[in-house]
Amino acid sequence: MQFSQKPQRRYDGWMLLTCLIIAGLLLFFYQALAPFKHSAQPVTQIYYYIDQPGQFTAEHAFASSGINWQPAQMPVSMGMHPDTYWFRFTLDASVLDSERPLLNISYPLLDDVRVFIYRQGAAQRLAHYHGGDLNAFADRAIKVPALVFALPQQKQPVEVLVRVKTSGAIKLPVQVWTENDYIAFTATDNLLMGLFLGLLLAMGLSNLFLFVTTGSLTFFMYAGYVFSLAMTIGTMHGLGYAYIWPEWVWLQGKAVAIFANSTIMFAMLFANRLLRVWTHSLKASWLLKGLAVVFAISMGLSFILPYALLIKVFLILLSATVMLALSISFWIALRGDAIARYYSFAWFILLGSAFAASLDNLGLISSPISSNYMLMLGAGVETTLLALILAISYNNNREQIQAVQAQALEQESAILKARAELFDVQQKHQEELEYEVQERTLELEIALRELSEANKELENLNTIDPLTGLRNRRHFDKRLLAESRRSRREQTPLSLAILDVDHFKKINDTHGHSIGDACLVHIARVLQSTIKRPADDICRFGGEEFVILLPNTELEGAQQVIETIRQNISSHEVEIDTLRLNMTISAGIATQVVEHESQADALFNAADALLYEAKNAGRNQIKAAMITG
Repeated sequence: MQFSQKPQRRYDGWMLLTCLIIAGLLLFFYQALAPFKHSAQPVTQIYYYIDQPGQFTAEHAFASSGINWQPAQMPVSMGMHPDTYWFRFTLDASVLDSERPLLNISYPLLDDVRVFIYRQGAAQRLAHYHGGDLNAFADRAIKVPALVFALPQQKQPVEVLVRVKTSGAIKLPVQVWTENDYIAFTATDNLLMGLFLGLLLAMGLSNLFLFVTTGSLTFFMYAGYVFSLAMTIGTMHGLGYAYIWPEWVWLQGKAVAIFANSTIMFAMLFANRLLRVWTHSLKASWLLKGLAVVFAISMGLSFILPYALLIKVFLILLSATVMLALSISFWIALRGDAIARYYSFAWFILLGSAFAASLDNLGLISSPISSNYMLMLGAGVETTLLALILAISYNNNREQIQAVQAQALEQESAILKARAELFDVQQKHQEELEYEVQERTLELEIALRELSEANKELENLNTIDPLTGLRNRRHFDKRLLAESRRSRREQTPLSLAILDVDHFKKINDTHGHSIGDACLVHIARVLQSTIKRPADDICRFGGEEFVILLPNTELEGAQQVIETIRQNISSHEVEIDTLRLNMTISAGIATQVVEHESQADALFNAADALLYEAKNAGRNQIKAAMITG
């Protein structure tokens, strides 16, 4: 497609502006991620052993002297193998003596991962975790997209064994974080992922609306490509398994192959329509369509064939397809088509970021931005450029139509009036089109606002204990901080009571956990029926423990409230089917006028100590104290 010199210079200016935006995005990514460059402690020496029978236990792998452990090349990438791999490394006491250390395996696509932690020099297991794609997301110890496990706080080194079996690539990027650093990193990571996926979603939806309003399949192909690319990268980062299909273990094992094939299928169809390949070569056009059919078939086979086989075939097809598509775009660009030149440049951005990410994964270069973010950035820039190219192509087609119409008006003066009226009608339709696009944009804003409200509602649901219906510990932590600040600000007493069901373990052991759960529900109902003030808050702290916050309440008043609760529970039997149980509680009450924010934890610890004093004194009683200082 030929451009005049003036429009081409204008489009070159837009491409230059896009490149400047790219530079700004690079700077933003660097500034956002630079603070975390030294926060994580990488494991520098890892040993591995291939357990071909797959029958080793952790104790055998830890204690056996006959295992020939081999040093793994860093970063650990063992390729695609069906065998079971054992990895072993040591963590020094310096990284374990921090506040809540975490072990992060930042490759969420491993099928089955088991982590065993032993005290160094002794066969004493300190912890055992299980994770990976073949396990339900709800079973993870820490429910985040990556594989994260809590490390025991130790004054001496520990030995860590990691058992990995997967149908895909075996990678083990291991880092040790403190909980605070990891939370800060996760917040930044979520921001960057939200910006990236939000960009793709916005572009995909806008082009889908343009397809609905214009009927042009080019917009539909681009929207399909953007949505598939977003799902592919989201799946590779574990976001799909974490937030969209956490219960569908079978889909997580297939998702990368499904969405990756869908991405390339739409990419080939979009390239064919955007470059109008059939106007240059029918054979090349049919070749791109044939490749799209091949990837569509591969996407269908992804539901039934093994992932290991499909991903190898996909990578081979992908390499050949990308080279072929770029060759066709280069050939069309050499024939003077500026759209093909811009298209090739956009794909070079994506391939360049993928190449840099590969070098970073292989350890050949060192970058402040991880390979995942480089690939995300390249994909985001490439899709943005393609959207700009699509707009240029659409605008150029419209300008060509207008130019033909103008020429016809000059040559056919006899029907000048009719042509003018037709032009007016076209202008009217154009205004209607723009108005409809604005309406769709408004609908999108409304949908996003409704989504935000739904997210707030979900956040509220996350603070409810599913068994008792009371607020949970997460809510309690926030309320304790808020009421402590209120007590300090207004200089009013804050009372905190911790209640524990006496001999609850015996109830569980004797009658079963379902009876124990029913007892906890009964306790919750008694608490709710006794506590009436709106400002008071009842929370299930964990297990059989409950916490009650009584703002602006003196110690004597708090004792009266908790004593009423104790009497109500001890004087009424619990009837569960044909079973009748007598239950009692012990409680510790601490009251304080908070002077410093740090005293909130001291208030809780004081109530906890009083609870244990009540239990040690014989249970079914209350211990209370006024805390000063």
